[in-house]
Amino acid sequence: MVIDSGATAWILASTALVMIMTPGVGFFYGGLVRRKNFISMITLSFVAFALVSIQWVLFGYSLAFGSDVGGFIGNLQYLGLNNVGMEPGPFSTAIPGLLYMVFQLVFATVTMAIVTSGFAERIKFSAYLVFALVWTTIVYDPLAHWVWGGGWAAQFGALDFAGGTVVHISSGFAALALALVIGKRVGFGKYAMEPHNIPLTILGAALLWFGWFGFNAGSAIGANGLAASAFVTTNTAAAAGAMAWLLVSWIHGKPSSLGFVSGAVAGLVAITPGAGYVTPMAALLIGAIGGVLCYGMLLFRIRKGLDESLDAWAIHGMGGLWGALATGIFAVAAVNGATGLLEGNVDQFIANAIGAFAAVIYAFVVTYVLAVIIDKTIGLRVTEEEEYVGLDISQHGERC
Repeated sequence: MVIDSGATAWILASTALVMIMTPGVGFFYGGLVRRKNFISMITLSFVAFALVSIQWVLFGYSLAFGSDVGGFIGNLQYLGLNNVGMEPGPFSTAIPGLLYMVFQLVFATVTMAIVTSGFAERIKFSAYLVFALVWTTIVYDPLAHWVWGGGWAAQFGALDFAGGTVVHISSGFAALALALVIGKRVGFGKYAMEPHNIPLTILGAALLWFGWFGFNAGSAIGANGLAASAFVTTNTAAAAGAMAWLLVSWIHGKPSSLGFVSGAVAGLVAITPGAGYVTPMAALLIGAIGGVLCYGMLLFRIRKGLDESLDAWAIHGMGGLWGALATGIFAVAAVNGATGLLEGNVDQFIANAIGAFAAVIYAFVVTYVLAVIIDKTIGLRVTEEEEYVGLDISQHGERC
């Protein structure tokens, strides 16, 4: 196997693009919380990058991409990056194995950053460190193996081009489980908890949109036509999601900038699993439906009084679920060989639906159990006094 220099250069660039999504999540979330918790939210994302990077190099990559064990998890053949070097590997025939490893690493880090939505403004930092390490190991790594590492979902035929199931369903439904365990913020529903800095959230959304080109187009693992197609479908769905959310939310009030960028993220999430399988016209529809659906889920969350603080469930969880189903509907052979429901392949839709709902159940249940265990042992939540003061001061001794 010979290394393709063009593909290698593109995946190096894509890895850097995806890396910027993790601080992008930090800024997006940081602008949405109250000022006294801004440093905390950004810190959670940056810490996720560092902590998961170490986990991935030590054993996470092996659990996700090692030889299949029962369809559920990989073995430890790549422990400490043993047998992962500068030569091409089994998942990267045109690029160095180390590059494929680090490209997958940045996916794992941004997933953990998204999960922080579920306990924003009330998580104890020590508990977060434990949770992030264990969650990545027992939730993210198995899901990555199921879909991308040769596990049961891949064997069953489920498609997930860039992480609709692995990244977005897992993080969104994990955030929902965490919110249920940790409980509402003090005063939630009694007084306003408005975003303290919407321009920072817009900046975060811009970084996410920018980084998502590496996220999706990089998943072609080559500098080729498929990467170009995924690039175009990504941008198209983002734009459609942004405009759809903006227009629908306008019915209920003003055309807000926050709604616009939330819709863009919803469109990006929705297209992620199908970016390399669908046409730009299908991406337009997938993104628009994603924007409307996720806005509806946000309203549903508000009506139910659920404090999943920053809407990872509504946008990433439900957007990822829609995207997985949409891939099974709109995939066309002309793009990447796979066919969906519109081309008569009912089996593909069924495979994607089973894979997606299995991920929903697994991520929610395992996260819920893990959160309960941590809460009953070291405690998930800060004290009421610490929450009142704010996590910036109570957890980090800093003020912005």
